[in-house]
Amino acid sequence: MTRTPAPVERPVALTVAGSDSGGGAGIQADLKTMESHGTFATSVVTSVTAQNTRGVEGAFTLPVDAVEAQFDAVASDFDVRAAKTGMLAEAPVVEAVAERVAGLDAPVVVDPVVVATSGDRLLSPAGVEAYDDLLAHAALVTPNTDEAAVLTDVEPTDEESAREAGEAIVDAGADAALVKGGHVPGDVVRDVLVTADGSETFEHPRVDTDATHGSGCTLASAVAARLARGDDLRAAVRRGIEFTHATLSRPAAVGEGAGSVNHLAPVDDSLTAAESGPSDG
Repeated sequence: MTRTPAPVERPVALTVAGSDSGGGAGIQADLKTMESHGTFATSVVTSVTAQNTRGVEGAFTLPVDAVEAQFDAVASDFDVRAAKTGMLAEAPVVEAVAERVAGLDAPVVVDPVVVATSGDRLLSPAGVEAYDDLLAHAALVTPNTDEAAVLTDVEPTDEESAREAGEAIVDAGADAALVKGGHVPGDVVRDVLVTADGSETFEHPRVDTDATHGSGCTLASAVAARLARGDDLRAAVRRGIEFTHATLSRPAAVGEGAGSVNHLAPVDDSLTAAESGPSDG
């Protein structure tokens, strides 16, 4: 039997991250985001979490050989145009992923998930140290202020210190760093993009919502998807920020907690129009 090729060709993106059973963050958020940007999303699961909108109830790291097998299966068959890493859980996993992405001929966006929203460390000092090799292969690193402080010993409290932290990440080997300003108080959020050529600040109004879980995953995945589609770094960052702002502006009212970022927010209007059917007029 002869198969008919799919009529639509989409660039392939890859996410390497943990699973969120609540659907708002992790692999689930990455896949939704990447597909919404017109890429074919593939995945490598590093850990499995039991969580919902109220919090995390458990986390289980996969064996390193299982992570490597997934990565090798994807890389050996798909033309991966961009990749994104998220929660890597433990130092051996960080090291294995760093080794694999070193051989990937595609830009890699590193979301350094090393600190929980509560402020608790998610990685041991050995795990943080293992990030050095991964950062050296990154086209972009997207830390929030807490993560930037762990990686660089610079605590971003304003635009100037965010730039300083970004420069330290670039000095460590990354091509660029986007130090996110969501944790800095104020009505305006300032995300600072730093490259070897200088810096640029992206400003947007703060969204008044508690449904922010998964916003970091969403931003990094959106940037990776845009890179896979051929955007240059600045354009990918700008569009990623705009997309994430939309998911926060119209959160999904699910669960008994704060809800979730809404990965369909940018297309909700078209979906509503399609569901309403043709006009009687």
